[in-house]
Amino acid sequence: MAGSNISRRRFSTVAIRAAAVLAVGATVVGGTASAPAPAAGTAGAKPTIVLEHGAFADASSWNAVIKRLQADGYPVVAPADPLRGPAYDAASLRGLTGHLPGPKILVGHSYGGSVISTAGADDPEVKALVYVAAFLPAPGETALELTGRYPGSTLAGALDPVTYPGPDGTSTTDLYIRTDAFRHQFAADVPAGQAALMAATQRPIAQRALEEPATVAAWQQKPSWDVVTTEDLNIPAAAQLFMARRANAHVTEVAASHSVAVARPEVVVRVIEEAARATR
Repeated sequence: MAGSNISRRRFSTVAIRAAAVLAVGATVVGGTASAPAPAAGTAGAKPTIVLEHGAFADASSWNAVIKRLQADGYPVVAPADPLRGPAYDAASLRGLTGHLPGPKILVGHSYGGSVISTAGADDPEVKALVYVAAFLPAPGETALELTGRYPGSTLAGALDPVTYPGPDGTSTTDLYIRTDAFRHQFAADVPAGQAALMAATQRPIAQRALEEPATVAAWQQKPSWDVVTTEDLNIPAAAQLFMARRANAHVTEVAASHSVAVARPEVVVRVIEEAARATR
């Protein structure tokens, strides 16, 4: 009987210790372990980094960035962007960010820049915006207009449109990049095998999303950082620089393709963490 009591006490001690480990253990974002997010309101707490992908990509395009940010102790979320239009996509993103406690840094790649420019407006918990080879539209501007403002984009010739009927009877045209053109157009500095996977898993954007005018610009309210890609065939570097300078963003230029988060994740992480430190 005594031995049974000792065994029960030992089991209880082990259970309590295991529960404690689970309570403070790692969280998982995108399948990778990370340090737990600090409680909201904790002095000096690191902000949550919210990564919004753009057209012709998915959230896995942030994997190398996520791994580095998590290793540095940042909580990270990389949601799926519906790619239906800036207003709709921003509402989706804001639903998520409103659910996350504490300060946040919004990061947008490509068309994702249009989304964070809307989603981050008038939200006091959004402390900074980071644009990565991205659009920073002013109210009334469209992604399509900004792409064509300066020469250099070859995206139009690489597109593969697919039209289908919607549930309300209207048709929708989704845009893909042709598989045979994907690496050259979107990821010229990414290894061929990885670029082939990206081409196969690309998510299309509704054509109307590129034609929808912005209604608000969070960069007019928030400090901004911008990674400008000088070898970009989607958004010309001149267009990126125009938008970044207009926003008074902290600019980092890098010789990279549009897929800079895949090809040069260390540069993207350095800029994100600079923004996070500056706004804590």
